[in-house]
Amino acid sequence: MTVIYHEEDGDLGLLSGKTVAVIGYGHMGQAMAHNLRDSGVQMIVADPRPERQAQIIDAGLVPATLDEATRSAEILLLLLRDELMPRIYLEQISPHLRRDQMLLFSNAYNVTFGFIEAPPFVDVGLVAARTYAAAVRSRYLSGEGFASFVAVAQDASRQAWQTVLAVARAIGALKGGAVEIGFEQETELDLFMQQAILPVFHQLIITAAQLLMARGYPPEAVFTELYLSNETSDYLRQAGKNGLMEALKLQSLTSQYGVLSRYERFADLKLERLMEITMEEIRSGRFAEEWAKEYAADYPRLQALRKLREGLDMWELEQQTLELLHRDDAPDGNAGSDDT
Repeated sequence: MTVIYHEEDGDLGLLSGKTVAVIGYGHMGQAMAHNLRDSGVQMIVADPRPERQAQIIDAGLVPATLDEATRSAEILLLLLRDELMPRIYLEQISPHLRRDQMLLFSNAYNVTFGFIEAPPFVDVGLVAARTYAAAVRSRYLSGEGFASFVAVAQDASRQAWQTVLAVARAIGALKGGAVEIGFEQETELDLFMQQAILPVFHQLIITAAQLLMARGYPPEAVFTELYLSNETSDYLRQAGKNGLMEALKLQSLTSQYGVLSRYERFADLKLERLMEITMEEIRSGRFAEEWAKEYAADYPRLQALRKLREGLDMWELEQQTLELLHRDDAPDGNAGSDDT
């Protein structure tokens, strides 16, 4: 039976006298660093990008070089982008590793596909938030916490699990429940969500929006109904709290009948096969090889795909609707960012 850990399973006292080095001060690095600090954990922050140093200092955190962080910290929390991490790890982190340190990842991608291989004398763990960076911080501050995956791939010290759970508690990852999982499983589930679920969602929304506008429905009403009103996200939030069927039962009887009576209409065997193909590409390592080549070539296909998708006329109408709905709101600082 799968183990799910909660707040009482993490002992912050185990971090007393230890230093956690946050490696990478992007959006997730900022969120986790601030949560660790507010939990009373002794910590330093290192980022290979010089422009990040001023941000670290302005936040009241202790800056360090990568060499200093690796030499002085017992726990290295690696929060760099997947494609950047292997080179930085090989050149600036691995030469300085010592016995009884822990490499702690926020996703298992590089370990799963062999881009990073830890020496046998260090612990290797995982605390993977199942949400985006802004929510990691805001749900820590609200006391709500967030769901996460936790794992240990290497337990050289025989205390790796205790350390993983202590850090998980410090960043707020136990309050929403932390599911024990294997490194490979975390990677495969994460990539499957990105490559099988979100593409279907985008396809559905874009197809529906184009169809409705072609039928004469005003763009402002279309985008509001489909997703800008947050009705969809509120529905999923209810599903996250109470389960998918319970969320459906909170809808009107008309809505329940509409969903259940039309469900089979969209049960396409082709969709299931496409999902199987996607998972095969992930598990075989073909996607990881493809992405490594894409990064090495400076993202030519990604840029072409973005340009193609951004060329749709509907995005201008979407932005106009957003401006009308939220004309007094400040822009979201995370919008459009590729940073980890």
